[in-house]
Amino acid sequence: MTRIDFYILSDRDADARERFACRLANKAVQAGQRVHLHASTEAHCKALDELLWHYPDHQFLPHEIQQQGCEQSTPLVIHHQQPAADMDQVLINLGTSIPDFFGRFDRVAEIVVASESAQGRERYRFYRDRGYPLFHHELDDWEEK
Repeated sequence: MTRIDFYILSDRDADARERFACRLANKAVQAGQRVHLHASTEAHCKALDELLWHYPDHQFLPHEIQQQGCEQSTPLVIHHQQPAADMDQVLINLGTSIPDFFGRFDRVAEIVVASESAQGRERYRFYRDRGYPLFHHELDDWEEK
């Protein structure tokens, strides 16, 4: 069954979600996992692609925006729709809703910033009511200075 991890950031700015997602993706890829970074729109995909080129500034994480019908050559793929069939290990959800295909992943990461706590509670209830194993991580000073 899919494991759901909630990362609760004390940050109030929405950009913290994206920065934390980059760090989380980096950690998962270093552990040998294939990651689907789920965005809300095509423009959001491009913004995440740009952020991954520069953040974190001390590391580069090979990544690409998923192209329909193309085989993915990197362990991290960004897209706003359903990922390719071989991308089923880690889903980092930065979309505006829970994607229908989340259950095919081994793990799902939901990142919640303080200013979006109501949305985070709704997502938590969704997963809980369906019996998914939930894990909760509260993070204050997660970003290296």
